[in-house]
Amino acid sequence: MDLDLKLVSKEINEMMWRNHKTLATAESCTAGRVASVITAVPGSSNYYKGGLVCYADEVKIQLLKVDADVIAEKTPVCEEVVRQMVIGANELFHTDYAVAISGFAGPGGPDGGRSGVIVGTIWIAVGTKDDVVTTMIEEDNGRDKNLASATTVAMHLLRDYLKEHMENDESEA
Repeated sequence: MDLDLKLVSKEINEMMWRNHKTLATAESCTAGRVASVITAVPGSSNYYKGGLVCYADEVKIQLLKVDADVIAEKTPVCEEVVRQMVIGANELFHTDYAVAISGFAGPGGPDGGRSGVIVGTIWIAVGTKDDVVTTMIEEDNGRDKNLASATTVAMHLLRDYLKEHMENDESEA
């Protein structure tokens, strides 16, 4: 793990610890990489409840309650799916916050490119059951770099989201 990810993970750890909040992950294409970065920092067991590697659509549907019609209409690589994955992960793990990722990391998508979603398209979402933010990566640099980029973007998005929301919570108290 590079220094940037260690530092971001440490910041997340400190915010979660200080605010007594909990976190879960729901990862498709990254297959647990975000969970690995989070748990690399000592003390993560105080707030990280667990993660689900939901590679198959039926796992997203059955365990995270993602709408099967949305997957059928828009593919599993879309903003709406990762939003539902965040909500589902928060419900499944009974957490305050969750991170979700779904994408086509490469070299080819599961449907041979028929869906129109290009390789390198990865959706990332973070949030609570009531407030989710998303971002999309759409750049194919090869599978390994695509997954590394998605992990880095997810960690930065989570850190920035927590900073904004936890500071707001503290100022309202």
